[in-house]
Amino acid sequence: MKRTDVTADAGIKERVVAPYGAWRSPVTSGLVALSGIALQEVLVDGDGVHWIEGRPQEGGRCVVVRRERDGTVSDLTPAPFNVRTRAHEYGGGAALIAGGVLYFSNYTDSILYKQEGRNAQVAITQNPGARYADMRLDAARGRLITVRELHGEGPEPVTTLTGIALDGTGEETVLVSGADFYSTPRLSPDGRELAWLSWNHPNLPWMGTELWIGVIDSQGQIIDRRRVAGSESESIFQPEWSPDGTLYFISDRSGWWNLHREKSGAVEAVLPMAAEFGRAQWVFGMSTYGWISASQLACTYFQKGVAYLAVVDVATGACTSLPSPYTEYSQVRVRGGEVYLLAGAPDQSTSLVRFDLASGSFEVLRKSSAAAEDGALRSYFSIPRFVEFPSGPRTAFGWYYPPTNPNYAPLPGEMPPLIVKSHGGPTSSASSTLSLRTQYWTSRGYAVLDVDYGGSTGYGRPYRNLLHKQWGVVDVEDCLNGMRYLAAQGLADGNRAMITGGSAGGYTTLCALTFGDAFRSGASHYGVSDLVALACETHKFESRYMEWLIGAYPAEAELYRTRSPIHFTDRLSVPVIFFQGEDDKVVPPNQSSLMAEAIRKKGLPVGYFLFQGEGHGFRKAENIQRALDAELYFYDSLIVKAGLQC
Repeated sequence: MKRTDVTADAGIKERVVAPYGAWRSPVTSGLVALSGIALQEVLVDGDGVHWIEGRPQEGGRCVVVRRERDGTVSDLTPAPFNVRTRAHEYGGGAALIAGGVLYFSNYTDSILYKQEGRNAQVAITQNPGARYADMRLDAARGRLITVRELHGEGPEPVTTLTGIALDGTGEETVLVSGADFYSTPRLSPDGRELAWLSWNHPNLPWMGTELWIGVIDSQGQIIDRRRVAGSESESIFQPEWSPDGTLYFISDRSGWWNLHREKSGAVEAVLPMAAEFGRAQWVFGMSTYGWISASQLACTYFQKGVAYLAVVDVATGACTSLPSPYTEYSQVRVRGGEVYLLAGAPDQSTSLVRFDLASGSFEVLRKSSAAAEDGALRSYFSIPRFVEFPSGPRTAFGWYYPPTNPNYAPLPGEMPPLIVKSHGGPTSSASSTLSLRTQYWTSRGYAVLDVDYGGSTGYGRPYRNLLHKQWGVVDVEDCLNGMRYLAAQGLADGNRAMITGGSAGGYTTLCALTFGDAFRSGASHYGVSDLVALACETHKFESRYMEWLIGAYPAEAELYRTRSPIHFTDRLSVPVIFFQGEDDKVVPPNQSSLMAEAIRKKGLPVGYFLFQGEGHGFRKAENIQRALDAELYFYDSLIVKAGLQC
């Protein structure tokens, strides 16, 4: 069957009438897996700009790349070096470039290397039991100051701020210790003081951190330490010294992550706004602002699903938003009158861009995918809209993507099957940036709802705190109510709704499928199924996270059990597919394998894919492709072709 549509330019196009979910699409799994790179960290030094990019085509290897002023692009780190760190397991802050010298952590041996220009790499550490991140050059004392995570000397790794000698001796000197975690060491412009963040179990950095300053004495030791701000109930993000030596930072003491500074020994708000200038610090090296001059900074902030680029006059508190085609930003770096950052939008994949403050113009320096530039392919892209929907006593949020394919029209009266996405973290957020993974589904006739459930970052601390001891409850309710809202609006078929998610989102997925019957199927990507096992087996960074999300353990062990899907597979009545990395240290593989086996014994359709050489998230192109194809086949055979109904 075909339907004839008259386009805006009076052209005639015949569209094939076919069921939602059965449309053919040029957005293939191979395109998703092979056409892009992962743009990660931005590094500015001298005349060039540098960044780290992850390459699925090279097994996920991370490479430092340099772009010259004339546009010449070249790799700085050759194979087999992999510029990545496993500090906190999630990494970040794996490289520093200062004075033309590159310092980086190599993933395979956890050694720090020094590379001058394009010369050979020289090891500057000798401790394979250590992981390093978030480096700063202390040139006056011939050392790097870094976060060091030392494994093998106790029941859990010991984290410190450590000085690494650059003279080839490999000498390491602990500068600050005693807290469970450290991040963001920052030297004052005169090199006399060091600022840093610390926090202790059971907090994570978006719950409660402390900002400290210490004086560096003639021996290079840290003395006269004092706490500037922060507590167990105040989260501090990205301390930075202004060019005139004033310490600025982002605090959520007002309920929103806003810009503050220390002045005359007191803390004052620079720009009070109902907006988020900070983000959940899951990785090292995050940045949302940078200095233009002693009186001005460039920054990004987040409101209702959309990010904005702005210039702030710190003397007056005036904030001027800048016209921009982008809706999401990260990795803000400033050099003179130029702002470098990663940016994306619903019709633009993540790109490294340079913004000229004088002219107000953007220049794209590197794209994560060239697919957005393909005019023919762009007609298949679904442009999302931000939705707010009722969920019990609160309002929840999300991005709704309608099915989009210029070659097809749906059957008369048919509503599209829906995939509800539950993001990870769980203190993360849905993204508005063009994702080929999402377009893979929408171009085939699926609708997608990417949910910012209670607990998500970007809506203030009270919204973030909705998940306190309510994990597996609030997030599930919001995903379910988002699906019901779209069905009531005629935007999706509530009888053909699936739910999918990775990591914490995988837990939300499994809870929704196990403890409810609204979703017809689902996919768990390295998701949690056993909260007790997670509390006992996971890595240091998140080892006490369960206390905040669920309750004290073992005092509330029964609550852990009642919220663990693995113990209630008897309630499951729908098919589930699992994807897992064999080397995952965050959510060990048995979390998926045990539940998959229990479902198999029930006689329900189940899929289980264990990928060798993968950790928490998949980096290899062949595994990304295989997972997408398997999930599509699973849904297609059970939901679309079989016409599964409530």
